[in-house]
Amino acid sequence: MAQSFDVVVIGAGPGGYAAAIKAAQLGFKTACIEKRVNAGGKGALGGTCLNVGCVPSKALLDSSHKYIEAKEEFAVHGINAENLDFDVTKMVGRKDNIVKNLTAGIAGLFKANKVTWLQGHGRVHANKRIEFTPNEGEAEDIQAEHIILATGSEPIEIPVAMLQDDIIVDSTGALDFQAVPKRLGVIGAGVIGLELGSVWSRLGSEVIVLEALDTFMPMVDVQVGKELKKNLKKQGMDIRMGARVTGTKVESGEVLVEYSDTKGEQSVVVDKLIVAVGRRPYTESLLAPDSGINLDERGFIHVNAQCQADAPGVYAIGDIVRGPMLAHKATEEGVLVAEVISGHNPELNYDAIPAVVYTTPEVAWVGMSEEEAKSAGVNYKTGTFPYAALGRAMAANDTTGFFKFICDAETDRVLGVHIVGLQASEIIAQAVIAIEFGASTEDLQLMTFAHPTLSEGFHEAALAVDGKAIHIAKKISRKRK
Repeated sequence: MAQSFDVVVIGAGPGGYAAAIKAAQLGFKTACIEKRVNAGGKGALGGTCLNVGCVPSKALLDSSHKYIEAKEEFAVHGINAENLDFDVTKMVGRKDNIVKNLTAGIAGLFKANKVTWLQGHGRVHANKRIEFTPNEGEAEDIQAEHIILATGSEPIEIPVAMLQDDIIVDSTGALDFQAVPKRLGVIGAGVIGLELGSVWSRLGSEVIVLEALDTFMPMVDVQVGKELKKNLKKQGMDIRMGARVTGTKVESGEVLVEYSDTKGEQSVVVDKLIVAVGRRPYTESLLAPDSGINLDERGFIHVNAQCQADAPGVYAIGDIVRGPMLAHKATEEGVLVAEVISGHNPELNYDAIPAVVYTTPEVAWVGMSEEEAKSAGVNYKTGTFPYAALGRAMAANDTTGFFKFICDAETDRVLGVHIVGLQASEIIAQAVIAIEFGASTEDLQLMTFAHPTLSEGFHEAALAVDGKAIHIAKKISRKRK
């Protein structure tokens, strides 16, 4: 007799495991199917984010940042750090231990919440039947009352730079270099490419980033993107825009990368090459022909506002549906679906989902950019405030960057906030709260922020929207229709 569950989740990344835990907390008999195994051959929860994405990359970013900080910035604090050295193997090992602890933590949460972990592959058929193939064993049928698809995404491969051993790698391979490449090529100047490039640049690699687009990071506010690009170049990263890779060739442990730009045909030789041109939804062998679940033209599963797919009782969340490919977006969708199944009617405000780039300086934003407001025909006003005017930033010896507000000129409502600078990833939460609650610029202007803090810059930028900033010369905010 087939196993039967109230809720079956396929995929145990940030969206999937959150959905499974929440469903179990709401009283549903819940199972989660996950096929991933770690380097030791054991099942691993947490998806791309915990295993080979968000968390391990931040571990290496943090290690490399501490090194470069000690090397280049400690002296100004009166700290002598002569004969400084580092051990890449230990850095990578530390990263691996963090991953091990976090994935084990998810397994512990499953046990505590009585979520059944089924290690293997799930394929959805009609009438909410799941063909489950264990990593070890014979296939069997599972019947579910509700199915949540959360299989995530995978790196996009390009024919002109196919992965090869540990020389041409994707983002996963770039997390496991056992030595610092002398010359490192990165195809793609997106979030992943810039973060991974930053790690190895700080440790001594000559990093060359090849980006096919002419616009640097088009998803961010143009003013913010210019500031980030300027600082990355200052740190030594060679960012070449409009550089379309046309071919690669591996010879004698090196990679010849051919590309074209406005100057014509070009080439560069590197020791390692990272392919970071984006990600695509992972739905391989997920949907049987009779499943009734439809994909859009880009390969994403079609869902409505509450993440319901076209087949009754089936939901899809995270990277396999519309919207930004962000772990926290997937998590919130997972919780939302569990609530929908329990009979509630929650909503997720996609305008209040933040995004972060963990370079130095950090970049974080939520809501509209100035370019988006202009394109939408919004009558808007802006306000900016520099880190250089913050006592706390001076004390930290890091005054790079600024805060920027985009607000509706007629209603005064906050439409977007963009931060480039120290701890932007943490401060952006204040902007998320403001947008979620429909705050006006005046609401934020009337609040009291602790001194001395970096968050004072957030407050001053809100004041600057109306020319009221205290700690910079008075400026009239820009207004556009």
